Amino acid sequence: MSQERKDTIFVTGYAKLPTAITAEKLYQVIAIGLEVDPKTGEIIDGDCTLATELGRSFFKRAVIGHNIETGSEKLIKEFEVRYQGSARKAIITALKLVHEKWVSTKEKTILQR
Repeated sequence: MSQERKDTIFVTGYAKLPTAITAEKLYQVIAIGLEVDPKTGEIIDGDCTLATELGRSFFKRAVIGHNIETGSEKLIKEFEVRYQGSARKAIITALKLVHEKWVSTKEKTILQR
């Protein structure tokens, strides 16, 4: 669990899961959420709707410490190499959407100042 902070930003992304896997039977889509330090872009916590606790734990460990400001390519590469589950494509799609949302959020935040 992440440290108690009130200045972080929570960003989510969703993607359709492949049929015939447990997570799809439970959720239909994968939902991922990342808690990000807005000053540095560092991902300080993450979660997803994979069906197993180990899968969710793996996702969390894989995303924490990455910097969303530098783009999603490095994180996507990590999942391409290290995650060999059926939901890989959906996770990668959701990560791309999270990054797009992050960029949009940052732009809105700058415009509001």
